[in-house]
Amino acid sequence: MKIQTDITKSTVDTAPPQRPNNLIGKVIDYIELTKPGVVWLILMSTGASFYLASHGTINFPLFFHAVMGTALVAGGTGSLNQYIERDLDFRMRRTANRPLPSGRLKPRNALLYGISLSALGIFELAFFVNFLSSFLALITLFSYLLFYTPLKKKTSYCTLVGAFPGAMPPAIGWTAARGQIELEAITLYAILFLWQFPHFLAIALMYKNDYARAGIVMLPVVDKDGKSTQRQIKYYTCLLLAVSLVPAFIGLAGNIYLVGSLLLGLSFAYYAFSSNISQSIAEARQLLLASVFYLPLLYALLVAERFI
Repeated sequence: MKIQTDITKSTVDTAPPQRPNNLIGKVIDYIELTKPGVVWLILMSTGASFYLASHGTINFPLFFHAVMGTALVAGGTGSLNQYIERDLDFRMRRTANRPLPSGRLKPRNALLYGISLSALGIFELAFFVNFLSSFLALITLFSYLLFYTPLKKKTSYCTLVGAFPGAMPPAIGWTAARGQIELEAITLYAILFLWQFPHFLAIALMYKNDYARAGIVMLPVVDKDGKSTQRQIKYYTCLLLAVSLVPAFIGLAGNIYLVGSLLLGLSFAYYAFSSNISQSIAEARQLLLASVFYLPLLYALLVAERFI
């Protein structure tokens, strides 16, 4: 058991090497501060939703401002989150080499950077898209930073709270194109909302030692036998499978999407129902990879069917 524990720490919690402190390194650091992987997911959701709301006839200037404004707010939110959590990041091996805990960037500069990006994004959405999209982005920003972020140190329900702002990108994309919230937007919101649970619980399982070290109360940290974590992963994956079929029944998609989404959902469920996922980092990683492939493929089905 001791050998397994050591292997787990060496393969999961090891920090990457230090980055050279030069001009190129600084640029990379500021990009990293925005959490580009998360921004990509947000822009994919926003762009797909905008396209679906446009019925295939895209207003490209409006699309550009919707995506750019959302990217700025998302990048600003990620930067401010890293500013707030810089001490927690310092305690975790996988985040200790981020720009702030490593000392490569000054906290004050990161704060100003995050505020500037967020403000620019909110104003771009308000003046070049519409006020509803800007308002939804503003709600996302504040709820993520003022509710989800501090709750991570207090309760495992932080994942539930964070899922509400985390699912907002499709609603922003839809309202950017249509100017109002409709059933289709709510459905896309629900899909992303539910997807976050197996995705982030898989991450929390992989890095629960790091989270515990930093005092972050993710469910796998307090769920010692893993049963509650396993149950929630299964429960939300089943809900996701059911809700992912809804677009075919409300006119947002057709039979090709219906069959494709069912097959994708069943494939995703296969990994979610793995018998030892709460105790195995390897199986948690497989679930994470399955979630990373699942969402883009689901969006691709929604978008591609418009071309058929």
